[in-house]
Amino acid sequence: MELRQLEHFVAVAQECHFTRAAKRLHIAQSGLSASIRSLERELGAPLFLRSTRQVQLTPAGQALLGEALRALSASNAAKDAVAAVQGLLRGRLSIGSLQCLHAVHVPTLLAGFLSEHPGLEIQLRQGGSDELIELVRTGRLDVAFVSKPGSGRCPDDVVIQALDREPLALACALDHPLAGNGQVKLADLAEEQFVDFPADWGTRDLADRVLTAAGIERRVALEVTDVHSLLDLVAYGLGVALVPRSYSVKTDRVRFIELAGEVPAWETVSVTTDPTSAAAAALLREVDRVKAAAG
Repeated sequence: MELRQLEHFVAVAQECHFTRAAKRLHIAQSGLSASIRSLERELGAPLFLRSTRQVQLTPAGQALLGEALRALSASNAAKDAVAAVQGLLRGRLSIGSLQCLHAVHVPTLLAGFLSEHPGLEIQLRQGGSDELIELVRTGRLDVAFVSKPGSGRCPDDVVIQALDREPLALACALDHPLAGNGQVKLADLAEEQFVDFPADWGTRDLADRVLTAAGIERRVALEVTDVHSLLDLVAYGLGVALVPRSYSVKTDRVRFIELAGEVPAWETVSVTTDPTSAAAAALLREVDRVKAAAG
């Protein structure tokens, strides 16, 4: 059994499709299929249930997946250890991030990091917190910057490190009846229509929990996948939103109002696997340095 075969197997398992896996690996589909067949012959068991639309793991494939991910992680860790002795960081670092990360400005972070480690290839993906955490857990990402998961929503096999916390605020149109208030109570939002992100986004999860705890069953009429669209919809009076206070620097067309009472803060975290790759660990050290320099 070769590491190359395990890489091929993991790609097919994660993509659930041979063609997509072959494109991801930059190899011919025929070569990928031959590699998987060879691995199946060696193990004496089929690893996938194949159909014209997708492939699914067999019980044997499910058993192999965890071990394959651990073997590949150990192999990468060995390469990282040798590179660290030489004072080098090489290879690829795959990063996931929320669109708006108050703790650190991602473009500035990556520009500085790459100037120090020009041998690295950086890949960046934006998405919702649940999606990005799962991509870290399954080895598709090395590190992700996400909202802190709610209780019971974080896998046991990832490592979480706190980044930042900030209060939520109410975002409403400038001519909204609540716009002149210095503070707003959650109870005042019972009849409001909301704009928000999809259900697997961390700020949506927090807003849901905050309002449910206050006994409010809200209506999310409009869902968007980017911050600026959300704020535009709020500005035109199509709904209100509970958002991190730092969003207030993005527009002067929306009123941001402090929430009264004890309201849970929005917390951001980094997520990695154990062991953490040398490149991901170096990036997290750079995050700590940037935060410390910013005071």
